[in-house]
Amino acid sequence: MDGTKRADIEPGARVRVVQKQDQQSGETTEGVVQDILTNSENHPHGIKVRLKGGVVGRVKEIL
Repeated sequence: MDGTKRADIEPGARVRVVQKQDQQSGETTEGVVQDILTNSENHPHGIKVRLKGGVVGRVKEIL
């Protein structure tokens, strides 16, 4: 499942995110959602979240 809908993501969910500096390469980081940072219901590039451990990125895949 992709991460473009806020309703599909909740704290504690395991996801893959792309960090700002990795957008060109598309490299993803896997982790557990701590906070949801995007307020809108949808975002074409993925909902922005903070993972446990402090990594911030846009959700590319919900595991």
